[in-house]
Amino acid sequence: MVPLKRRKLLSTQTGNNGNSGTDVIGVKAPVKFPDVVIFLLERKMGASRRAFLSQLAAKNGFHVQETFSGMVTHVVSEGNSGAEVGSWLDSQTDGSAHRPVHLLDMSWFTQSMKAGRPIDITDTHRLQVDESEVEVFSVPSFACQRRTTLENHNTVLTDALSLLAEMAELSAEEGRGVAFRRACAVLKCLNEPVTAMSQLRGLPCLGEHSLRVIQDILENGASSEAESTKCSERFKALKLLTGVFGVGCKTADRWIREGILSLQQLTDSAHSLNRAQQAGVDHYDDLNQPVTKAEADSISVIVEKALVTVLPGATMTLIGGFRRGKQTGHDVDFLITHPEEGAEVGLMPRVVSWLQSKGFLLYQKTTRNSYLEAKDGPARPASNMDRFERCFSIFKLDKQGPGLQSHTQRATDGEGSHFGDAVDSVCEPENGQIKQWRAVRVDLVVSPISQFPFALLGWTGSKLFERELRRWAGHEKSMSLSSHALYDSTQRTYLRATSEEEIFTHLGLEFIPPSERNA
Repeated sequence: MVPLKRRKLLSTQTGNNGNSGTDVIGVKAPVKFPDVVIFLLERKMGASRRAFLSQLAAKNGFHVQETFSGMVTHVVSEGNSGAEVGSWLDSQTDGSAHRPVHLLDMSWFTQSMKAGRPIDITDTHRLQVDESEVEVFSVPSFACQRRTTLENHNTVLTDALSLLAEMAELSAEEGRGVAFRRACAVLKCLNEPVTAMSQLRGLPCLGEHSLRVIQDILENGASSEAESTKCSERFKALKLLTGVFGVGCKTADRWIREGILSLQQLTDSAHSLNRAQQAGVDHYDDLNQPVTKAEADSISVIVEKALVTVLPGATMTLIGGFRRGKQTGHDVDFLITHPEEGAEVGLMPRVVSWLQSKGFLLYQKTTRNSYLEAKDGPARPASNMDRFERCFSIFKLDKQGPGLQSHTQRATDGEGSHFGDAVDSVCEPENGQIKQWRAVRVDLVVSPISQFPFALLGWTGSKLFERELRRWAGHEKSMSLSSHALYDSTQRTYLRATSEEEIFTHLGLEFIPPSERNA
């Protein structure tokens, strides 16, 4: 969508609504220099200044084109390097050979206007395109082959693509969402900022749509499509409604079609919410605030206390984004196991019961382990969802810094009953007014020790990294990978592993540590 101000400018400058190859019109002066066809690059110049300069040139008898075409002989730029303008020129011709054009600084234009004719071009006027200025990137095709840290040099690009991916996912357009996510993953692994489209030549996973978004940002500083999406009422409503715990994109879409666009409208509607959704509405603000690493560590102490109490020897690992080094997340995930195979059976109900008795759980739903290892391998198509025993819960946690420390101390030193008393005193509102706790989403997952390395790999993420691992296994190795096992379809056998490193070896991949799986 072109802003109204700019549409008015274009309507006074161009014919046929600014179609490619049209001249600046509205100025009756004849063209005095037909061999010189000028194009003024709007990037960093701005639409208003470009319109003024175009009219000035036309009045002086210069041939100025509103849009770039093969007729252009002189491209005039302001504030851009030769590499940037060269990259832009390549994008207009899809990188193919094009008619030689002069890439000129604004000094040539202003001196020509002053002289009333095209002055001779000197080295001081030319934009020097030095290929050494631009680093051309090269990365492997699969995200699971690449090392991606949390240091992102292209956040402006990836933020826009991530937003478009999110909109596609919220609209149940999984294919488009995955395409944008893969483009994001490529940009995140680059060790330098992208400054020119020419740097992206030959990179995998960058489709036409993603490239248009990137070019728009490089030329104009922002993606018009991403900005339009972010401001749309549908996106805002989908974000808000899917932010309710227990609500997916299909339910949100149905509510939107019924005219429900806010939590108040949802509350006022006749809809009967299930237990999870009601908890999501009750604790909406808390659950849509980021969870900090300090809060995750505090919850770790609580869960570990529960394990020590109900099954000595059981171990717990903080997984998800926190294991990859992130300092905030939208929830906290723990993977639980026991070094003795089978000892973990029945563990989850006892852990949940302990947590409930101490007042920690505002909501919980437990699912049983339904995984069965078939002799002839996983069913086709292989499910990406694991079947471990899990507890989806909402924790009640002290939200004050000092309270977190006292929480931790009591969990470490106190007995169970004393610990419960301490929790109750922290969770109750002071004077009935100030809430001393916050709600936090917590997922508990129990894995047999034989499946633990696969579960650890699968639950560490990132989501795209895991998707790419499964795609690599299937496309490149004729294997089927899940959070439970790795099956070799050629040998018709399961490949066992006692560590993540062994799984990477089975897959023929270089081991990538968790901190570099942030695709």
